[in-house]
Amino acid sequence: MFNIGDKVVYPMHGAGIIESIEEKEILGESQQYYIMRLPIGDMKVMIPMNNVDSIGLREVVDEATITEVIERLSTGDHDVSNNWNRRYRANLDKMKSGDIHDMADVVRCLVLREREKGLSTGERKMLDNARQILISEMVLAKEMDEHQAFGLLDQIIQSGEKASG
Repeated sequence: MFNIGDKVVYPMHGAGIIESIEEKEILGESQQYYIMRLPIGDMKVMIPMNNVDSIGLREVVDEATITEVIERLSTGDHDVSNNWNRRYRANLDKMKSGDIHDMADVVRCLVLREREKGLSTGERKMLDNARQILISEMVLAKEMDEHQAFGLLDQIIQSGEKASG
């Protein structure tokens, strides 16, 4: 159970703050919903309270975990399938897990892949989405603004590339 003001992560959407808990009737069924505002894109999401466990809603990680994620992003090694379909499915599974370490792996893998061989349209969209989800959690965990977080992410990935290159 989460409360108003809690910072949470909604897998495949990103991190946000629960602004309210409201009862809504949808398709004739009345349910309680968390109303969550995402800091990036200023979007609101309604999350059914009775589906929280199956959705994978979780609290935003602490600063120590963000430090671990930054470390993970800066390591240049990656073991990725050359088969586009297999790589895409593996990355999608990682994104659906909602785990910030998995999200960092997806971002690192796709950024490095993009620099080496380029990305398909599907993988480009996946990278943009994964970066936005990762950034949204960094923004709330480290209390920084969106531009600072994007800059930090780019800096980390570039320094990791230089170290591995």
